[in-house]
Amino acid sequence: MFDGLSFGWRTAILAVAAAQLLAIAIGLTRVLANRVANRTLSTLLIVLTGILLPWLIGFAGFYDRWRWLTFAPFQITLAAGPLIWLYANALVTGRWPEKGWRHLAPAAVQAAFLTASFLLPLPVKQRWSDIVHQPYSIVADLATIAGLAWYGIAGLRLLRRYRALLAGQRSDDTRFAARWLSRAIGATLVLLPVWTGYALWDAIAPIGYVGLMGLYVAIAAFGLYLAIEGWRHAALPFPHLDDLAIAEPAPPPRDWGRLGELWAAKVAAERWHCDPDLSLGVLARRLGTNTNHLSRAVNEGLGVNFSSFIGRMRAETVAAALRDGSSADLLDLALEAGFSSKASFNRAFLATFGQTPSAYRRHVAKDE
Repeated sequence: MFDGLSFGWRTAILAVAAAQLLAIAIGLTRVLANRVANRTLSTLLIVLTGILLPWLIGFAGFYDRWRWLTFAPFQITLAAGPLIWLYANALVTGRWPEKGWRHLAPAAVQAAFLTASFLLPLPVKQRWSDIVHQPYSIVADLATIAGLAWYGIAGLRLLRRYRALLAGQRSDDTRFAARWLSRAIGATLVLLPVWTGYALWDAIAPIGYVGLMGLYVAIAAFGLYLAIEGWRHAALPFPHLDDLAIAEPAPPPRDWGRLGELWAAKVAAERWHCDPDLSLGVLARRLGTNTNHLSRAVNEGLGVNFSSFIGRMRAETVAAALRDGSSADLLDLALEAGFSSKASFNRAFLATFGQTPSAYRRHVAKDE
C-alpha cells in the first residue's frame, strides 16, 4: 500500500507540527470560557493544518502515488487572514462583528473551486490541472498575502485601541493586553515579503516542494506559537471592549488635580491599590464617585492613565517596605502590593523610580 512513499525529515517536521495544531484545535472547542474566540482560533488552526497538509504528504510522495489527490481541498488559504481578524474581535468583544461571516466569502469560493476540480474524472482533472494550476497558484498566493496584510493591520489597530481602553480602566491591564496576539500578527506581516518573494520566484522559475520548505516551516512555527499562546489564555476572562468604551455625560468643571490628589491619598490610606483585580469601576464605587469623574481626575488631574496610577502606588508600597528594611523576596512584596506578575512589577517600578527593584534595594541598604 505504501510502495513508492518516503517518510523523510521534512514530512516528520510538518507532521509533528500538524498533529500539535490539531490537538490544540480540538482542546479549544472544550473550553467553556471565551467560546466564540476559542472556536474561531480552533478553526484557524485547522485551516493552518490544511495549508501544511499538501506539503506534508507531498514530501512523502502521496501525489505521485495517488494522482487523484490533485486539487484535494486542503489549502483554503484565503480563510487565514479573516480568521485572524475575527479571532482578535471575538477575544476583545466576545463575538464576531455583525455579518462577520461575509469576510470568509472568498475562502468559500476558493473551497468550492478546489472541490469542483477535485471531483472531476481523473483524465479531465489532469488536463484541467495543466491549464489552471500555475495561474491559480499565483492568484491564490497573491490574494492570500493581500488578505493577511489587510486583516493583520486591522487586527493590530483593534488590539491597540483595546489596550488603550484597558490602561484607562484596569489596574491589571497587562493580563489582558494580548500582546502575544499582536506579536503573532506582527510576525505574519514580517513573513509576507518572504512569502511574496517565494510566490514570485515560484511563478517565474518553479522551485518545487523542497525549495518551499522554509516557507512552510515558518507557517508551522507561526501556527504553533498562536496555538500555544491561545491555549494558555483560552480561559482568561477578557474584559469586553463595549464595557470599556461606555461613555457617560460630561461632568461639570472641577479641580481635577485636587480631586486626583485627594482620591490618591484615600486609596493609599485604605490600601485599595493592593487589590490585584482593582478596576476603574470598583475603585469609583469605593470612592463614592462615578467612573467618568475618577477617570478625569486621574488622566487630567494627575496626568497618567489608570493603570499607571495604580502601578505607581503599588511600586511606592514596595519601595516603602524596602526602605523599612524588609528582607522579603521582591516577588512576594510585589504580589502583596497587588501586582499580578513580575514583568508588570518591574515595568511599573522602573517607570516610578528610574531603577530596577533590585538596584533600589541595594541603594537603600547602602544608605543605612
